[in-house]
Amino acid sequence: MKLEVLSNTEDLATQKAIIAQIRDLINFKNIEPGEKLPSERILSEKFNVSRNNLREAIQKLEFYGLLKSIPQSGTFVAHIGIIALNGMIEDILRLSTPDFKSLVETRILLELKTVRLAALRRTEDDLTAIKNALDNYSKKVNAGESAVQEDLLFHLAIAKASNNSTMNTLMLVITPQIITNFKKHHVCDENLANEAIKEHTAIYESIKLQDPKLGKQKMKEHFKELYKYCYNT
Repeated sequence: MKLEVLSNTEDLATQKAIIAQIRDLINFKNIEPGEKLPSERILSEKFNVSRNNLREAIQKLEFYGLLKSIPQSGTFVAHIGIIALNGMIEDILRLSTPDFKSLVETRILLELKTVRLAALRRTEDDLTAIKNALDNYSKKVNAGESAVQEDLLFHLAIAKASNNSTMNTLMLVITPQIITNFKKHHVCDENLANEAIKEHTAIYESIKLQDPKLGKQKMKEHFKELYKYCYNT
C-alpha cells in the first residue's frame, strides 16, 4: 500500500484528530478485534469530517496493521488485543512529520540493504526494469532536464528487485516527500548528474553480475553527497 504524504501540518492535525476519534469509538462501543466499524458515511457524519479525510486516517491505521478494509464488506478492527491497539495508536498520534534529513538517512540505510538483496534475488524482468529506469534517467540528464523523479524511480526499481515487500513499501512511503524536498534543500546538484549516470550504471552492473558486496560498495559511492548532507550538516 502506498501511504500518501501529508502536505501540511493542518492536514496532519486533522488526521490525528480523526484517528483519536476512531480509537475512542472502538473503546466506547467496545468493538472487539475482528469486528466491523460503522460505514465511512456514518463515521464522517459522526466525526463531522469529509469522507476523504476519514479515508486517509483509515488508510494510515490500515498501513500500521490496526484496521483492515475489505472491498464490498467494510473496515474491520485487526486481530490484536485492545491494550496493544491503544498503545500503538498513542504512538502513531505522537509521530510528527519526519524532517528531510531523517528521510534521507533512512533512505541510505534502506538502499544499502535493498541493493544487496537485489543482486542476490533479481530476475531478468527486474534487471530489464532497472535498465529501463537507468536509460530514462540518462536521457533526461543528457537533454539538460531535471531528472529527480527518474533518479528515484531507478532506486525504486532496485527496491522492487530486492523481493522484500516491506523494504519496497518503506521506499514507496518516503519517496514522495524526498522528491518534494530535494531541490528545496539543495541536495540534488545538477552539476553532478552526469557523474550520477556513471554511478547508476555501476550499480546496475553489480546487480547484473549478482555481486551483493560490489553493489553495496557502488551504492555507498553513489551516496557520498548524501552522506555529507546527513553527517556534516
